[in-house]
Amino acid sequence: MIVPDGRTPPADLVDPPLDYPPYRASQKRHPKEPLVILPSTLSELTGPVFGPGAVRPTDGDLTRQHAGEPIGERIVLEGRVLDDGGRAVTGALVEVWQANSAGRYAHKEDRHGAPLDPNFTGAGRALTDAAGRYRFETIRPGAYPWLNHPNAWRPSHIHFSLFGLGLVQRLVTQMYFPGDPLLALDPIFQSVPGERAQSRLVARFDLGLTEPERALGFRFDIVLRGRAATPMTG
Repeated sequence: MIVPDGRTPPADLVDPPLDYPPYRASQKRHPKEPLVILPSTLSELTGPVFGPGAVRPTDGDLTRQHAGEPIGERIVLEGRVLDDGGRAVTGALVEVWQANSAGRYAHKEDRHGAPLDPNFTGAGRALTDAAGRYRFETIRPGAYPWLNHPNAWRPSHIHFSLFGLGLVQRLVTQMYFPGDPLLALDPIFQSVPGERAQSRLVARFDLGLTEPERALGFRFDIVLRGRAATPMTG
């Protein structure tokens, strides 16, 4: 991959540049001045964070949050959150949000003409266990149009948010599905420098996670730091 200024990115670069012209919104949203690192306060380091009581067992199953079954292809999504040494990150709060199977978010700002699903809100959360593992059951989201450029469509994707030891420790990324032809055309996905880093945003089909006659299984591991880190892209 060649970044917009014509240079080949370093092999260990994984996060997208703050200003990526093909992704038009990045030019308006990124900071114009150097970031100021604020030291953590004692309350942030020692205060209460996320415990088992903050997440209900049903929060990770997006297919059973309403009275009826949502419409669409059911999937099981499982993975591990790891540090740069391959060690499990325990007790991390993992949140997901996504469009429904027709490609529409249950949000007042989404005015896409696709139908809403009264039985699908599209948001869930889970805490990682002792092995750093999380699990969600959901519906495979649909692609949807956006106004970045003519005839622009976002690939099917699920947003991930990870909280560490406090509210100020948050990382956000997106997960995509294998074989999606829209990936090659999507400026957000293509803003990630290099095919190797891009591949870390694509889930793997996993027959072992598949539930017979109910749901296909996908695995998506998240590495927080280092050369094998998962790119962080909102």
